[in-house]
Amino acid sequence: MYACLWEPPSPEVPASTYQWARLQCVQALAGASPGETPRFHYIVETDVLPQAEDDFNAWYGQEHLPGLAAVPGVVRAARYVDAGGSPRYYACYDLAGLEAFGSAPWLAVRETAWSSRVRPSFRNTRRTMFRLASESAGRG
Repeated sequence: MYACLWEPPSPEVPASTYQWARLQCVQALAGASPGETPRFHYIVETDVLPQAEDDFNAWYGQEHLPGLAAVPGVVRAARYVDAGGSPRYYACYDLAGLEAFGSAPWLAVRETAWSSRVRPSFRNTRRTMFRLASESAGRG
């Protein structure tokens, strides 16, 4: 079980306001540290301007996801699509520790020319970091 690290759930928000999304995995990669226990789960959700979708999907599939998966401390990286909802695109990263997130190799992948071209087309973007709530929940 993972608990939200950055944005704790609000007790003021009724459970009936939450929505479930059906996601289709479009790409999954083993990370540079596949044998480690993922203690953190980082999710990026976004929509993209329609005219930038082809470039966005090429960038994510060819450069961004493979580049972040290759960062030491990344256990797994995957992309998902919610064909009928918003946000439409999700990227999920299982991390052995927070050291991977924000490390020099991680930042190098984020700071490419292609990244700089694609990122302005993001809309409705949300980034959330979760931490493993208990060691036993991460096994099995």
